[in-house]
Amino acid sequence: MKRFMSFVAVIFSIMAFAQQGKLRKVATVGFLNVENLWDTIRSADYIDGTKDIRNPAFHRSIPMDSIKFLEAEKHDGPWSDGALMGKKAVRYQSGSDEFTPNSSKNYNTKIYKAKLANEAKVISEMGAQYTKTAPAVVGLIEVENRQVIEDLIKQPVLAKYDYGIIHYNSYDYRGIDVALIYQKRRFTPTNSLKKELKIFGNDGKREYTRDILVVTGFLDNEKVAFFMNHWPSRRGGEAVSLPKRNAAAALLKQQMDSVRAADPSTKLFAMGDFNDDPVSPSLKNHLKAVASPKDLSETTPYLNLMYPLYKKGIASLAYQDAPNLFDQIIVSKNLIADQVTKEYSVYKAEIFAPPYLVNKEGNYKGYPFRSWNGDQFTGGYSDHFPAFVILQKEP
Repeated sequence: MKRFMSFVAVIFSIMAFAQQGKLRKVATVGFLNVENLWDTIRSADYIDGTKDIRNPAFHRSIPMDSIKFLEAEKHDGPWSDGALMGKKAVRYQSGSDEFTPNSSKNYNTKIYKAKLANEAKVISEMGAQYTKTAPAVVGLIEVENRQVIEDLIKQPVLAKYDYGIIHYNSYDYRGIDVALIYQKRRFTPTNSLKKELKIFGNDGKREYTRDILVVTGFLDNEKVAFFMNHWPSRRGGEAVSLPKRNAAAALLKQQMDSVRAADPSTKLFAMGDFNDDPVSPSLKNHLKAVASPKDLSETTPYLNLMYPLYKKGIASLAYQDAPNLFDQIIVSKNLIADQVTKEYSVYKAEIFAPPYLVNKEGNYKGYPFRSWNGDQFTGGYSDHFPAFVILQKEP
């Protein structure tokens, strides 16, 4: 198998655009794909459409054994919040049986605890070489439900930071979601919502995928907005699946434009696994994320911080044995400044790849040290390297 030589066991970085001054007040914003963070309990989703749509109990994960105790009706229509308002229904998802003690993975409590400890270690160290602390805000990709996030932030290396959680269940066919955790002393959320991405296959049937999570609030007293993404995969081929990611890009742009129009001073962060590179049509033509600060304007206000890394050959994963930089952070132009000011601006962005996150030998030398090799738990961390951005301002 071809070696993936673009990965090396160092931390890659780009210096900020002409910002070479001494770091002042700093914050890390980042995310990681936790590669199937599931608990060991066979579960389903319960939708109680009689509750407020913003209430997490509107759509929650429940143990399979408890279904018989809940009121539910058969639902043959589309799975969406709008279609289920006023109704009660159970949704079964394909990933439910895979991560259980009785599955071929033999996914037990010991493995689950090791998985939690691994992901917590990565989170606690993202950006710490600059800030001497854990990230202020962290996006999570591939979480099963709220419970696994609660278990994650209780890990000893994270518990002391008092992280809060923002999470909504999606109708994804496997049952995985995106989420956000945040240090409560540094970030105060003011609003959150999920935006369903409605895409369809060649047969005209809807394909259920992850939502875009939109969170607004104040980071160290500055108005910010976060948009967490996990776009449709390249299953079936890049070209065939591209329209689905184009649709995700259009939805993301709509949401970012809406927040920006409501208050242009809000600083925007779009991040996640886009399943496309910075030069792909979805990001370049539909989101219109530009490659350089000189290309920023009122009509193109979003900058892809990962483009310079991509041009250097840096990758965050290997898809079908080829390097890709799917894990990206895109920011609004009011986060770019030539000098340090009293408001946050970008200092640098990185793909986080310390030695323990990198395979040391074999056919996958240089790849991310993933958690699973088929049904075998490897003791690793993720099939993606995380990404983060360091912000700075005058104290």
